[in-house]
Amino acid sequence: MFSYNIIDVAVVGAGPAGLTAAIQLAQLGVDVTVFERRSTTSHLPRAHLLNQRTMEIFETMGVADDVYELSPPEDRWHRVGWYTSLAGDRAGQGREIGHIHAWGGGPDRERYDAASPNRYANVPQMRLDPLLRKHAEIRCPGKVHYGHEVIDLRQHEDHVELDVHATAADTTQTVRARYVIAADGGRVCSKLMNVAMEGPTQLLDMVSMHVTADLSSWAVDDEVLLYYFVDPHGKGSFRGSICAMGPDRWGTDSREWAFHQAYAWGDPAAKDADTLITRVRDMLGIPDLEFEVHAISHWEFEGVTAAQYRAGNVFLVGNAAHRHPPTGGLGLNTAVQDVDNLTWKLKQVISGHAADELLDSYNSERRPVGLFNVQHSLENVGGHRRIATAIGLTADASIDEGWDAIETWLASGPEGDERRAKVAEAVASNADDYGQLNVELGFAYTDGAVVPDGSAPPSTHNSLREYTPTTRPGHHLPHAWIRRGSVRVSTLELIDRRNYTLLVEPRHAQTWNKAVADKALPIDVVAIAGNDSTAGQESWARLREVDPGGAVLVRPDRHVAWRAMTLPADPGHELAVALRALSRKEGAFA
Repeated sequence: MFSYNIIDVAVVGAGPAGLTAAIQLAQLGVDVTVFERRSTTSHLPRAHLLNQRTMEIFETMGVADDVYELSPPEDRWHRVGWYTSLAGDRAGQGREIGHIHAWGGGPDRERYDAASPNRYANVPQMRLDPLLRKHAEIRCPGKVHYGHEVIDLRQHEDHVELDVHATAADTTQTVRARYVIAADGGRVCSKLMNVAMEGPTQLLDMVSMHVTADLSSWAVDDEVLLYYFVDPHGKGSFRGSICAMGPDRWGTDSREWAFHQAYAWGDPAAKDADTLITRVRDMLGIPDLEFEVHAISHWEFEGVTAAQYRAGNVFLVGNAAHRHPPTGGLGLNTAVQDVDNLTWKLKQVISGHAADELLDSYNSERRPVGLFNVQHSLENVGGHRRIATAIGLTADASIDEGWDAIETWLASGPEGDERRAKVAEAVASNADDYGQLNVELGFAYTDGAVVPDGSAPPSTHNSLREYTPTTRPGHHLPHAWIRRGSVRVSTLELIDRRNYTLLVEPRHAQTWNKAVADKALPIDVVAIAGNDSTAGQESWARLREVDPGGAVLVRPDRHVAWRAMTLPADPGHELAVALRALSRKEGAFA
């Protein structure tokens, strides 16, 4: 039984989003409790790609080093390949169609390194969740409850009541919380709140098999993490995929794999284990492949977004707010970034530094990001179709006709040359999925807790790949390596997770500090010399985009809230006006 009277925040669900929320809120000194219906963490591979923005967040949570420990060596996973199969008796089987570098690897390494102090990581969710659980239980001792299912909730003016069922004890207790974070994948809270999900559903039944298998005799590229299979059975698209899962050996020597197959929604064959095993062997072209199946799971291939992310004092994050195809690897990353946007705002409101209306900005900022990422993920699926079309594979062709098309693609002569050129172009076009740096780092908030300054977004704002750092309000603070004494740190490390941070030039720091002190503003002033950069790196003087007397005000989630291009006549007044707009507190900071 729980002894709580009323808690600040109840988190429903202990996946990556829920556990991230617990860790961040505890770091901020917020009273938080987690309820998870399952008895333990997920045993399924699920999501695995952790982009740079997510790893920056994990760095502030103190978990990044542990995540990198579980991630593969850098030379064992930064490539995606398309194949007809891994082996087989047909002339067209066992052929590589093409590959691209992915997730900041190969020629992309330099631009990814310049964009963030953190590199990409790759950790299946079945290993990430226990790691986050360990950190959450350290931060929130006795307040992370597995085997506790929220079965009902009721909104009141100043709190939410949750009915929590303890599975082992078969008892139900009512818990009260000021706010609720619904990180339950959309299973309960959004339905109880009657929040509609908008977008296409039941596009495919994707079947995942977590297995132990030795593919070292057939998988020949040590850098490929993800293999897609395009053959006549795919009916003009991909047939399925496999992904290396390590855990101690990677590349072609990986011991564990995730085998994925696509089925039409409602196809009974997707529910038959023997059929699944037979078909995955056929897909790989290895009819006698022996493997041990640890788990089989189904997930709906869909692209939906919640009509609203806030319903009273309940906030939807992660899969409760948006569910995408895995193309682009945006699902888990968007979820963690939802939480990063929300937790500091809850802290500001709970501590009295901001009005409740600040929390409305969670919806206005994050829902557009969710909508874009869902649509982009749906469009990325078309990359497989482009490859199949270039080969000559169509939905209405027979299996034999499909293999004839593959043989034509392989044949010498003008027709084969032309088809191979089209296939190479189609493979390369998938860079918008696997090298989408601007999607991952360049998103900006235009309507929310920001004070716009009328400036135009970067010229690359609508690009998927080309990222331009900027201090324009709403954008993420640019990363630059600087020197703090003898230590090299990123500009991102200077940001206070509890309050706003004002970045200024040392020669004007006294003026800005006095302005903050005179108005008693909750702002941490940090001085950075414009030329205080390490050799070979972009200088802060250029990235800051303001004059030496200007300043950049950064939110706890490292998004720029406001900036002064030059030194104002009354900097204290200008800062106070900005904070009133950001906090939604009329008459504050007078």
